[in-house]
Amino acid sequence: MEIINDLIYINKTTLKKSYNLILKNWLLIFTGFVYAILNFALFALIGILFRGVLSIIAGVVLALALSSFISNYLYLLYNVIRYGKFTLFDFKYGFKAFIWKIYGILFIGWMANYILSLFITPILSSFIPYTVIGFIINLLIFVFLNSLPETIYLKDLSPWDSIQYSYYFIKENFIQWFVSNSIFILITYFLTGKILSNVFMIHIGLSVNPSLGSILMYLIGQVVFTYMMIYRGVLFDILSTSTIRKRKFMRDLY
Repeated sequence: MEIINDLIYINKTTLKKSYNLILKNWLLIFTGFVYAILNFALFALIGILFRGVLSIIAGVVLALALSSFISNYLYLLYNVIRYGKFTLFDFKYGFKAFIWKIYGILFIGWMANYILSLFITPILSSFIPYTVIGFIINLLIFVFLNSLPETIYLKDLSPWDSIQYSYYFIKENFIQWFVSNSIFILITYFLTGKILSNVFMIHIGLSVNPSLGSILMYLIGQVVFTYMMIYRGVLFDILSTSTIRKRKFMRDLY
């Protein structure tokens, strides 16, 4: 019963605060267009510049650029959660704010994937199909590192410590974190057909051949996505700085 009361208390606080924040920062909704254009330009540029021998370093350049885009979005969220707004300066500075932390995490992920594919996957594949192994690994990453974006921009930790913190945070707050987040994921899927399975997703992709209807659903989906990301930041801030016992005391006090 206490967990239900805690969920009600948390969501009343989080939903209201998130609503006020998205009203004040509605421009955040349209950053998805910016990132979509930047992604398109990035891949086009890499395809032109990094050919032949230079293609060896294309992966490094791509990872750095993607880290920069993710850093930008997370820095905007940081300012929204911490200060209630973001500015043009925040947008410009955001491309480098968390770039090395994110790049470090991506590198750790690449190393882990390399070790798995080299030593563990070949053993498991003798009795488990590759597709099933991949699904299980991706599911575990999605679940136990789900709060990694919020850990990056709200906690001053190294790449490895951020990964560890995210794991323990989910372990301690599994129900409180996933009840509402799962609802947002389902709503977004029904609106856009997109499954938010990437922990570093910073916008919803637009269809290659968009129609008026798909653009409208995309905009609605982007609104839901932006609200969800603000909600996650507010929720993470509450859960990471309190316990059920402390929240019960505050609930009873007021």
